[in-house]
Amino acid sequence: MRTDQPLLRMSPRFSLSSANSDPPLVIVVDDDASVRESLFELILSAGFQPVTFASPQELLTADTLLDRAGCLILDVRMPGASGLDLQQSLIRYGIARPIIFLTAHGDVPMSVQAMKAGAIDFLVKPVRDQALLDAIVTGIAVDAARRREATSVKENVERLYRLTPRERQVFQRVASGRVNKQIAFELGISEVTVKLHRANVMRKLQATSIGELIRIWDSLPQTHTEKVR
Repeated sequence: MRTDQPLLRMSPRFSLSSANSDPPLVIVVDDDASVRESLFELILSAGFQPVTFASPQELLTADTLLDRAGCLILDVRMPGASGLDLQQSLIRYGIARPIIFLTAHGDVPMSVQAMKAGAIDFLVKPVRDQALLDAIVTGIAVDAARRREATSVKENVERLYRLTPRERQVFQRVASGRVNKQIAFELGISEVTVKLHRANVMRKLQATSIGELIRIWDSLPQTHTEKVR
């Protein structure tokens, strides 16, 4: 990656909301107008919604719906900021979108850098239509899985705060593998009370087993679990 390029800046108009019923959005960033046009037609024919930009900065200053399910297709080498620069900018902004790189001048170090940063694929121009469509389908599937996981985590965090402070303490200790007797001793309460709290935790978290409780705990961001004592 070139180090002499200024950091890309995202416009405050950059939207992060969209209706879930919209078709997957495939964002193309390439400085070659003919490439943008051909990719637009290919993506549209596959049933996805294409949006094209001539540069990374054009994308970042547009009111683009980045909360839509989908992926990005980025040219590696463009005037000014590169596709790799854009990848790093999205990482800094906390936008985890699957990225497919296209290049006519790729090399091994460049592809390794892109893949280590989370790229789905690194394709060389001219690329076969089917190879690109396969990469797009993979990217959209990865994005959908990430969104489901994010939704699940959000729901678990919301349920965590439906617990009383004592129920959270019991939850943390059950998830850590402690038995009722140990929990009762640590919290200075009876085993019967521990059982009552554990039942409430199971009900409020909609868990059907201890194993599921542990998975829920493990899914919670540390910023929330470290508050439980």
